[in-house]
Amino acid sequence: MFHVVESVGMSELLQALIDPVSNLLALEKWTREIGKTSTTIWRWRKHGWIRTVNICGRVYISREEISRFEKRAAAGEFSKTHVTPKQKGADQ
Repeated sequence: MFHVVESVGMSELLQALIDPVSNLLALEKWTREIGKTSTTIWRWRKHGWIRTVNICGRVYISREEISRFEKRAAAGEFSKTHVTPKQKGADQ
């Protein structure tokens, strides 16, 4: 969880968000890096598969959350049996 200490100034907070060693990554950037659409990420968030942090209207994801999601995905937690839709008129 993300906590802001009152003694930290806004400039230090912004620098921490920009710093590459920061724990947080902009969700938009991560979405592009993994080659998914914003709609897919929205669905994952809606299902509770990924947890994000909203800071001043911008959405971030922690590196720990990315790691947790990847481990769950690798374990097959989100997998479903593929169902091929039937063609119209195939029953006739």
